Amino acid sequence: MRSHYAASRITGDYAAYEALDRFIEQMAGRHGFSREYLNGVFSQAKRKQWTLDYLGKQSGAAGQPRPGAWSRYRSKFLTEQHISGGVSFWRRHASALKRAGALYGVPPEYIVGIMGVETVYGANVGNHRVIDALTTLSFDYPLRASFFRSELEKFLLMTRDEGIDPSAPVGSYAGAMGLGQFMPSSFMQWAVDFDGDGRRDLWNPVDAIGSIANYFSAHGWQPGEPVVTAARASGMARTLESGFDTRYSLAALTSHGIQPVASLGRDSTLRLLRLSADSGDEYWLGHQNFYVITRYNHSTHYAMAVHQLAQAIKRHYFESVALSQ
Repeated sequence: MRSHYAASRITGDYAAYEALDRFIEQMAGRHGFSREYLNGVFSQAKRKQWTLDYLGKQSGAAGQPRPGAWSRYRSKFLTEQHISGGVSFWRRHASALKRAGALYGVPPEYIVGIMGVETVYGANVGNHRVIDALTTLSFDYPLRASFFRSELEKFLLMTRDEGIDPSAPVGSYAGAMGLGQFMPSSFMQWAVDFDGDGRRDLWNPVDAIGSIANYFSAHGWQPGEPVVTAARASGMARTLESGFDTRYSLAALTSHGIQPVASLGRDSTLRLLRLSADSGDEYWLGHQNFYVITRYNHSTHYAMAVHQLAQAIKRHYFESVALSQ
């Protein structure tokens, strides 16, 4: 880590930000950082007006999803690029994926599926400096300033622990990092050194594989259990609330005209998922493992895209294996 960050006061875009001065005092008192060091770090942080403008547009665009929303979302990720890229990634890292599956109980296809949806296997990890993204959102985005200041705190701890220059990491506009797009708080809790080189490096595919598997395991992944089961719906199905955070017994769903099309696993609690496809509403029953995927991103569409991409990659991977024998 560069140790020559040092300044008696903050200069640049974040000069005279009283909230940042208070943050530095907290970091010095709570974690033993040098004030001069942090003054130097934040003197080279850049205010990202693009990010603030983008988030302003996003907050004004919220509304009810339009018919066919799931079909449009799905089409972004169930592409030839995502599927063939996932197969290639699996081939290159089969050993690490197998080891992660044995250690954490998470099938390879779901680890690969996360990377496919998040960064297309590392092709799109983002180009925003994390220090710029988190500083901007911590001190110029009041709506979620508390959350991002906590992430900024974890980021500075991460860079110190791992010996990383805090100006070096790049990621998403919101500070998510690496092939699996971990926020700094997720890094601190669940990132692992899976290749044994003494560093946790989320831009390293092997460490990213182990870290994603660890994340799923820590959030309650059930090895060998299903993720979703397709369902048929009739009668009063639309009167029930749907979404990844709903909880129903099979009896309650059946009484409203919802029937699984295959036998269920051991789950006694099910999530009712209603997806607006071009051909009409699709109904699915989400199991515990589906809910675990939503801990990565709190979205039914996201988790279903990861699941369906994972299944497509798995099918094509084993077809390619069979053809090569």
